[in-house]
Amino acid sequence: MVTAADEFRPAVPARSGTARRTRPSAWAFRAVVSAHVVAIFGQPVFAGVFLSGDYDGLRLHEAGANVTTSLGYVQLIAAVAVWVRLRRAGPFLATLALVAAETVQYFAGMGGALWLHLPLGVATIAALVVQFVDVWRRPLGQRPEDRPERARIAAAPERQETGDE
Repeated sequence: MVTAADEFRPAVPARSGTARRTRPSAWAFRAVVSAHVVAIFGQPVFAGVFLSGDYDGLRLHEAGANVTTSLGYVQLIAAVAVWVRLRRAGPFLATLALVAAETVQYFAGMGGALWLHLPLGVATIAALVVQFVDVWRRPLGQRPEDRPERARIAAAPERQETGDE
């Protein structure tokens, strides 16, 4: 007797080196996201140095903002490469939102709008950390047609209904 649950029960995929391999564009994206995280974690430190009374901290915070924002734009380019090469739009959309928030935050900081700059900075750091974890959590190198579940669904014969089941 065949049940509906049998149709959706995942088969154990054969382990092959190519199915789980991370592609070069994904490695480049991971590297840029990692550098971006390192740079963005320096920002609260530099701001804290400034707020403790050392006015050189403001200069460091500004230089860090330039580096962090530039890495955000480089990450956006790498996300476009992941979208084009691996057909995964998620990293691009998340990076686009992150870069938009960083740009607003950058100009809010330059304009002295601390009411926007501080909470947006905390949110931006949190969003980038979530993206960092997501990028390193699973391989990015699988195209949709390379995924075992998609291949299994495509290869499954269409089920014929009979009256005696």
